[in-house]
Amino acid sequence: MTEMREGRDEWVYVVTDIEVDGPWPGPNSMRSFASVAVTSSGEERGTFEAVLEPLPGAAPNPDTYAWFQTQPGAWAAATTDPQPVDLVMQHFVAWVRDLPGPRMFAASPIAFDGTWIDYYLRRYTRYGLVQGPYEKDTLFDGPGLCLRSYAAAVTGRPVAELSPQTLPPEWFGNIAHTHRAIDDARGYAHLLGVLFRRAQAFRD
Repeated sequence: MTEMREGRDEWVYVVTDIEVDGPWPGPNSMRSFASVAVTSSGEERGTFEAVLEPLPGAAPNPDTYAWFQTQPGAWAAATTDPQPVDLVMQHFVAWVRDLPGPRMFAASPIAFDGTWIDYYLRRYTRYGLVQGPYEKDTLFDGPGLCLRSYAAAVTGRPVAELSPQTLPPEWFGNIAHTHRAIDDARGYAHLLGVLFRRAQAFRD
């Protein structure tokens, strides 16, 4: 696997945002998610967007559901025309595998969004975000990138202070953080490019 050539980052980053109806995978459901595949230079390689049916036996968390009722546009985007979960995850796997490698999952924060995507991948496919060291058939090639942690490293600010509300809007391409998965994924994909350029400026 070639990750760097003559100092160039050749990874494709699958920047992903999720919308869920509660805090726990299984008792609650991921209602929608979207991914934007980008290179370190900001070149978009594709997008994926899906609305999923609720998990069998799951129910929305009352507090999360109450918050969504204050965001009717976000709730509509996350619940309109849902598709069977197994088909969505199979289509997501096929989309990721069609991307040029090496491929890295990225989210903000990865501890939350990544946990949900990993749960759904392992429940409905044979893949996960990070697979065993002896598995030859893997979906992603790297360990995953937490955009919030990376932003803290690049800016020197505490990680707990960093969010779309505390970073400059232009770092997100002036894309509003609407809690519609594709909007937020595009904003985070733009942020990743900004962080890469700032980090490169430090090295230069």
